Amino acid sequence: MDKIDLLYARNLITRKTAVVQQELSFVVLVENLSYDKSIDVVWAGEDGVWHTLPASYHSSAERQREYWVARTVLALAPDRSLPGNVDFALRYRALGKEYWDNNHGANHAIQADSGIAPGAGRPVVNSGFEASLADGETLVPIAVAVDDQLAATTVSIHWTSDNWKTTQQSPCRFARDYWDETFLSNARNPNHYGYQIWNGALRAGDAFRIEYRIRCETRQGIVWDDNFGKSYALQRPALKVLILNLHCCQEDNQDYKLSQIAKAIGDLDVDIVCLQEVAELWNEGRGDWQTNTARIINERLGTPYHLVTDWSHLGFGRYREGVALLSRHPIRKHAARYVSASQDPYSIHSRKVVMAQIEVPSVGLLNVFSSHLSWWDDGFPEQFENLRRWAGEEHTSQVTATMLGGDFNIKAGSNGYQLVVASNEFDDQFLSARSPQTFHKIFEVRDLPWSHDLDDDHRIDYVFLRKGSALRVTSGRVVFTDQDYGTVSDHPGYLMTFVPK
Repeated sequence: MDKIDLLYARNLITRKTAVVQQELSFVVLVENLSYDKSIDVVWAGEDGVWHTLPASYHSSAERQREYWVARTVLALAPDRSLPGNVDFALRYRALGKEYWDNNHGANHAIQADSGIAPGAGRPVVNSGFEASLADGETLVPIAVAVDDQLAATTVSIHWTSDNWKTTQQSPCRFARDYWDETFLSNARNPNHYGYQIWNGALRAGDAFRIEYRIRCETRQGIVWDDNFGKSYALQRPALKVLILNLHCCQEDNQDYKLSQIAKAIGDLDVDIVCLQEVAELWNEGRGDWQTNTARIINERLGTPYHLVTDWSHLGFGRYREGVALLSRHPIRKHAARYVSASQDPYSIHSRKVVMAQIEVPSVGLLNVFSSHLSWWDDGFPEQFENLRRWAGEEHTSQVTATMLGGDFNIKAGSNGYQLVVASNEFDDQFLSARSPQTFHKIFEVRDLPWSHDLDDDHRIDYVFLRKGSALRVTSGRVVFTDQDYGTVSDHPGYLMTFVPK
């Protein structure tokens, strides 16, 4: 293929809204030459005025290729006509060079309200395909453009929700009123470009990920559109887990920083937040809920999360210091428990952990523990053992995954970290995401010696995932740095994303 190719263009005039609108869509296939690139559609309507429409990344294809999509909607107005027929070309800029698909100098063209026009040499095209499953979406519409000359007899979708362990089939139907029924458009089916639209739907239910291929039966044989052998994929948003030690109200501009934390949770669409050094005024041991920093952060979210919190000891001489857990998703049950030998509220070595069992749609039940343990010489071995045993008791056959998140006060590679590795029960997820080779050496093949491999890793905050959990980490990011929402504590935050295995 060339560096950039047209997959299809769509030109519709729809009357589904109070004002008549013209929708233009362009889907292009590009060779992935560089991360830093730009793709534009340069187009003009019947008025002859040229416009530049930026495209955005959509999804990946096989062989280092990507789909990019550009869309615009223009409304009819007393002082503005609709564009009508459209001429266009595709431009790709990367590595200081510029590439075009302009139909060999003649430009591409698509008539007003004509439906879809695939690029040359594309007899079957997945049209209007999405790259993600929305929360709550259970029925996924699929539209397939088929060249009339194929004389298709049947079109069907072959799909799976379990990585092709099992396969389901959903039929598509050909309806001459497709464009009118779906968009209140006057486009014909088949249209004058000679393409039929067949449409169907996949009953996704609560599946997290769906992969599918399009099968078109003709009198000459079977034609597949399977995304160049990769299959098309739809996936719900990854589960996002954030851990952060709040520094127990010891920050300058503390109120502003609590707002920044809430802003980041909202901006980043975090699902679960594990907080440590959560403070509220001591008040002779009775506490003061209005000053609780987890409550304040939660109240500043656009929509408050479910909140579980408890305190362990007197902090900095004036606060009840504890831990908290915020969840966007329902909490089925929760508990708090001392994992330290000491339960003296006046001892800094008294450490309590909160646990929540969270029901995450399309993922399952998660047991999450927000933890703040002591240093190695001050009780970490005993505290981790008590936490590990408690987590094991809660990890029933109904639980998808168990996470221990928070401040463990053990440097990566230290004695405490080696104790976690030696337990052979929990894995360091940030290391897995950011340094998979080192993770493999330490947690999978257990290749000794390895502790010096982490000499430059100064983390003491972790998400440890129980082995055998049905989740895998896909990314790890450091937040609340000078470059990312600003520092809000003497600890950075760590944001990790997970998907079902």
